[in-house]
Amino acid sequence: MVNDVSARLKAVRLMHGLSQRELAKRAGVTNGMISLIEQGRVSPSVASLKKVLDGLPMQLAEFFTMDPASTPQVFYASKELVELGKDAVSLRLVAAHRPGRRMALLHEVYAPGADTGSEMLSHAGEEGGIVVSGRIEVTVGAQTQVLGPGDAYYFSSGVPHRFRNRGRERCEIISAATPPTL
Repeated sequence: MVNDVSARLKAVRLMHGLSQRELAKRAGVTNGMISLIEQGRVSPSVASLKKVLDGLPMQLAEFFTMDPASTPQVFYASKELVELGKDAVSLRLVAAHRPGRRMALLHEVYAPGADTGSEMLSHAGEEGGIVVSGRIEVTVGAQTQVLGPGDAYYFSSGVPHRFRNRGRERCEIISAATPPTL
């Protein structure tokens, strides 16, 4: 079990591009502790391992169930984006099946007349985006603005919001939201 934990910790640390010193700093432990665990010279308690993993951040279950030999996918072909939208609104999610994903990155397309719905959306987190082409009316709380190419938005997703394309051409947006609610 010690070797499994030590090999996994090293693989996860390297996967995140961290040195032992940086992981130790993030986790609030000594870099000696990280080194000893990775060398298999110390078997950490569950509490100690959790503290180390909080520096990534990663849950214990994910740590023990992931395949440390596999490298997470980095690049995605257009056909690999997962469609979450419907009708005149296309919401294509990047890395939909990535374990531990902490962000939703979307390629959004709104056909002329498309709308996210008459009910305003509201959920935990933050979101932001940049209009690539076309125009979109964005309502956040009591504020409404029509955005065009190069314009951007960023707001707390807990504030009720809505997107509408009132124009005659499609609107394309690249957006991100955290935590991933999709």
